[in-house]
Amino acid sequence: MIFEFLQPISDDLLIDIHKNSNQSLAKKVVFHTEHETPNLENNTIAILGVLENRGNELVSIEPNLELLRLQFYALYPGNWNVTIYDLGDIIAGNTLEDTYFALRTVCAALIKKNILPIVVGGSQDLTYAIYRSYDKLDQMVNLVNIDSKFDFENGQNTLISNSYLSKIIVEEPNNLFNYSNIGYQTYFNSQEEIDLIEKLYFEAYRLGEVSQNITIAEPVFRDADLVSVDMSSVKSSDSGSNNPFMPNGLDGKEICTLARYSGISDKVSSFGIFNHNFSEKETLLLAQIIWYFIEGYHYRSKEYPIGSRENFIKYIVPIEDDDLVFYKSDVSERWWIEIPHNSLNNKLKKNTLLPCSQEDYLMATRQEIPNRWWKAQRKNCV
Repeated sequence: MIFEFLQPISDDLLIDIHKNSNQSLAKKVVFHTEHETPNLENNTIAILGVLENRGNELVSIEPNLELLRLQFYALYPGNWNVTIYDLGDIIAGNTLEDTYFALRTVCAALIKKNILPIVVGGSQDLTYAIYRSYDKLDQMVNLVNIDSKFDFENGQNTLISNSYLSKIIVEEPNNLFNYSNIGYQTYFNSQEEIDLIEKLYFEAYRLGEVSQNITIAEPVFRDADLVSVDMSSVKSSDSGSNNPFMPNGLDGKEICTLARYSGISDKVSSFGIFNHNFSEKETLLLAQIIWYFIEGYHYRSKEYPIGSRENFIKYIVPIEDDDLVFYKSDVSERWWIEIPHNSLNNKLKKNTLLPCSQEDYLMATRQEIPNRWWKAQRKNCV
């Protein structure tokens, strides 16, 4: 059914793609073509484009992913054993809502089959459609946004791509459990928006924090379901994009590291990249971001959910009138902290484990309550 919404890869583009080396990604991917529809298997990855920019009226360039495909499939794969499909593109519908419906339908079908969609957009409001694809999966959703802005804006002249998060928070059914922003720049966000992040017990990490110690972002991705990347979060000297010109932002190495953290997370089930300008320079960076995400996916350790916890060391830290319970993996040496089920209104209805860092454990031993634990505890009781 989903192929009704997808425009296959053209024969002319396939000819150019297959001119690459037999060792390149071009020979490792199953394509949806004008003559062949792939038989999708579970536990795989599917790349799809969405040729829709109407959510950002400042972008006048028509979306075209041919250059991205040429550059991505010229790269060489790692030692990967995952099957990768290129399903082609969702073309813009008669209305923006039509495009949302198509993307929501396709992503829902893929996620239900444990096929991870890598969505390459147009405008970032398409994140909303991916979020809505979780509606029928009976789960709360953790959204992580790599962005210089929170996209909470409201007002008569506000672009949809700058306000879609408000739509996610307000609209029913409300399946959003947590929102985290990686790399925001304070001067792009009003104090009202920053205060709202705190009021809702969401998480936000400033660009300076991430650049100084990028590993603080890893636990955040480990608990994410949907990761959305705004390419304008990358500074222009690294992305090659001058529309808009960004003097500050993540560099190329940092955005690829964050993409790898996203891929290596056992919980992430969808990944989207938006707001790029389809130039040759930025497209090459975009291809490498996708490459690093798939590289991370290959190294997933299957530690979420933890299950029996046989391969974990349990640490109990007495603090104030409570005990904080930590678990450390013998395999990956990653850390988790337990969030107790202590409220009748608890959204999760059970004790749950929140990814954390070793620094969070060390803070607890100094009788300091980790900020991630405190916010999760407060959210659990709301």
